[in-house]
Amino acid sequence: MKLTLSGLQPNEVADFWQLAFSNPNAEWTKWNGPYFHDVLPTREEFVNGPAKDKYVQNPFCQVIRVDDKMVGMVSAYYDDGRLKRWLDAGIAIYDQTNWHHGLGHQALAKWIDTLWQMVDLPHIGLTTWSGNVRMIGVAEHLHLKREATIRQVRYWQGQYWDSVKYGVLRDEWQSPKD
Repeated sequence: MKLTLSGLQPNEVADFWQLAFSNPNAEWTKWNGPYFHDVLPTREEFVNGPAKDKYVQNPFCQVIRVDDKMVGMVSAYYDDGRLKRWLDAGIAIYDQTNWHHGLGHQALAKWIDTLWQMVDLPHIGLTTWSGNVRMIGVAEHLHLKREATIRQVRYWQGQYWDSVKYGVLRDEWQSPKD
């Protein structure tokens, strides 16, 4: 099994939409910030509209491929907007049959390695919520430090959850060996 990260190509947009957004009730949507109630783009919006611009030829969005098959995406964004000094990373593995195989750990490790090459920053962060125990597990397995817990600020399914922030400094990062 070979995991790689690479940009989404224009000729892959429809296939990516099928993988990521065709099922508005996909299991991954219940774990990736579900309290935001984001609406997934329609095929038309994604393939022919501006939605795809967020993904195609964006160095901060890379497709996770296993043996050349698309399975997910890693991303990054500046938490502080135009200042560009506070970078957060994210990951989504869309098809739940690909969960529990170590893909998230491997992809996030590769992504953090890649981000260090792309940006001249001392810190890379990751934000999740206390209900996403798999994401917490990936962060802790990669030795990211739990830097903050903002208690009971995420409301989902009738209860409050914590927002949880992890991070690593450049001089702390030790890339796991494949």
